[in-house]
This record gives sequence, structure tokens and C-alpha cells, in this order.
Amino acid sequence: MSSSDLAPPFDLFVAGGGMVGTALAVAVKQAMGAGARVACCDPAFGGGFYGTRASALAAGPRRMLERLGAWRAVAPLAQPFHEMIVTDSRPADVVRPAFLNFSGETEPGEPLAHMVFNADVAAALTERARALGVELIVGAAADFKAGASETLVTLDDGRTVETRLLAAADGRRSRLRDLAGIGLVGWDYGQSGIVATIGHERDHEGKARQHFLPAGPFAILPLKGRRSSIVWNEPRRDAENIAALDAEDFLAELTPRFGRELGALTLLDKPQTFPFGLRVARSFVGDRLALVGDAAHLVHPIAGQGLNLGLRDVAALAESVVETMRLGLDPGSPETLKRYERARRFDTLAMLGATDVLNRLFSNDIPPLRLARDLGLGLVDRLPPLKRFFMREAGGQDRGRLLKGEAL
Repeated sequence: MSSSDLAPPFDLFVAGGGMVGTALAVAVKQAMGAGARVACCDPAFGGGFYGTRASALAAGPRRMLERLGAWRAVAPLAQPFHEMIVTDSRPADVVRPAFLNFSGETEPGEPLAHMVFNADVAAALTERARALGVELIVGAAADFKAGASETLVTLDDGRTVETRLLAAADGRRSRLRDLAGIGLVGWDYGQSGIVATIGHERDHEGKARQHFLPAGPFAILPLKGRRSSIVWNEPRRDAENIAALDAEDFLAELTPRFGRELGALTLLDKPQTFPFGLRVARSFVGDRLALVGDAAHLVHPIAGQGLNLGLRDVAALAESVVETMRLGLDPGSPETLKRYERARRFDTLAMLGATDVLNRLFSNDIPPLRLARDLGLGLVDRLPPLKRFFMREAGGQDRGRLLKGEAL
């Protein structure tokens, strides 16, 4: 017998147990308690490996994780940073003047962001899901068929479940998005990011740095201890060749870009490369289906907003679903899903547009453009209200109750 023969339908079934998918399951289950059947499926629940990638968690999503009860486990492992220094230079430049400095633009005592390892956040959210009674299913959603009142979901091992709302949090190559016939709009940048963890001789003092180099942005993001995570943009073939170098040669390429402020450098893990592009789904919803996270949009990491945009999706969808269910209505109804899409569409397009313009503006060495952008950075640096506006937008605190740290 299939699982759908043995139990009533789920109210919410989340396909994808990464940070975004698990956060959504936790948010709805925490708000509704025994009043909702919530499940999340992912092959990694069977002992998968999340790797060593790290993310910059903005203020709003951090407050949401605190409200969801996951931040307590993550906080001791997270590195706050209170300052972001922006330069525009070439690798050979001995001096890199700071054109823009973000510090003190957030709420008093609150960092600009926290650097967290994705695996630590995923583990904390999974434990919260388990504690709250979310059903964690080892496997992937392979197919679905939406009906009038439920959706039948088929897993990759042949099991089936029924749910009133299916959330696709299954990543940039979302199978559920493709099965729903939802197309993508976007383009490829021809760039890849080299991601690695770097040890250094001196303390980073909790400062993040963004160097705009001719090949693209080069970010140095502080981690716990004398370590930093780098995101190094290069044309795709160059990135692959650099990542394949042995440690000594890799560090020889890295050091002129990283700079010597923090002393001697060491490579602490194997560099990985990730292609950069811009993608947005033509619709964030389908019949009893909602796309969240990378299934709905892909953004250039120049502003560190990939994970944060996904968690903003979670805040909006959870709020819409919980409001609907508390009225005794259908969480998969068109009205519920339209409310979610209205909440997320403009914000997502605005962020994608901003990151696209920034990447194109700063990934070149054309003298007139360099002069214009440096003047622009200097102007922003001299206008504290404008800097505060940018930081609040990046922080996402105004995008829903969970992002303000409030209960649903």
C-alpha cells in the first residue's frame, strides 16, 4: 500500500531539505503545531554532505532563524561582521583605497551580517524540524499530479503521498518546476566563482572586504578564528584552471588579489567552482505548487543575497499559508499562492536587477566606467542615510513578520 492509503493528506509537503526547504517546514509547523501535517523530503536526510560552503546571513533572516529556534545552535559557530570595506583596484596595485565603508548603518549593536557554514544552518533547522514533529522523509520528489483538492506526489522510490500544498525547494535544477512547465528567464555571465576557505596569519577583526577587480568581484568574508571564505570571480575557463592548481600555485595566484594585510595565507580546503548566471521563474506558483529559493530565482553573489532571498521566500510563503490555515481554509488555494507571489515578485526582480547592474558595472577595466563608479561609491559613502537604506534593503527586515523576529 502507498503512504497515501495509510494517512490523511499533508497540509504542506516540501521537496528539498536544504536550508530554505527545512526552514519553510519549521516555520509552518511551529506556527500551527498539531493543527498541520507537514513533511519534508530530501536524499540528504539519509546522511548527505553539505560541503564547506559558507553564506553571509543578513539581519532579517538571522532574526527569523532566532524566532524558529534554530539560531541558538548556529550562533556559537557564526562569525559576525560589523564592517564591509569596498575597494576598486587591480591585482598589482600595492595600495587599495577604500571607496565605500559600511559600518554602523544597522540597528545599534547589530552586525551587518553573520558568516555561517551552510552545513551548520541546515543541521540546526533539521533538528528543529524533527523536534517539532515535521515528518522527514529520505528521498526525492520525482513526479506530481495536481488535483482539485490535493496533489499526489511520487517519490523516487515509488512511494506516494498526498498534500494540499507542494513547495518546490529542490534547487536551481528544480525537477518540480520543469514538470509544472514553468519556464525560466535569464542569462549566463560566462563567469564562475572560486570558493575556498583561507587561513591567515593575522586576525580579520570581523571585517569583510569586497575588492572590485577587472575580472569581477573578489569577496573576503570573515569566519570564526583566523579564517576567511573567499568568493573569487573569473571567466569560467580561468576559474576552472585556477581551482585545479596545487595548493602552492593556487596561493601564488590568490595572494595578489587577497592582499597582504592579514599576513601569510594557507589553503584550508579544496577550491570549488560554481557558474554564475541570472535566472528567474516566469511564475513562482502553479496548481497547488509554490517555488521557493533557487527553484524560483538565481542571483549573482555580488551582494551575498542568494540564501537571504530564499529565506525571504520562506517568510512570505509561511505567513500566507498560516494566515489561510488559521481561517480553516485551503493552504494550496489560488488566493494563498497569489498572495505569496505578490509578496515576492517585485522584491526578487529588484534584487536581481541590482546585482546584474553591479556585476556588469564592476566586472571590467574600462577607464571611464572606473571613474564613474568610483565617484558613485564615494558619493554613497558620504551619505549615511543612503547607506542605511541600502543596508536595510539588504537586511530584509521589512519583508514580513518572521524577518522582524515576530511570531506568525
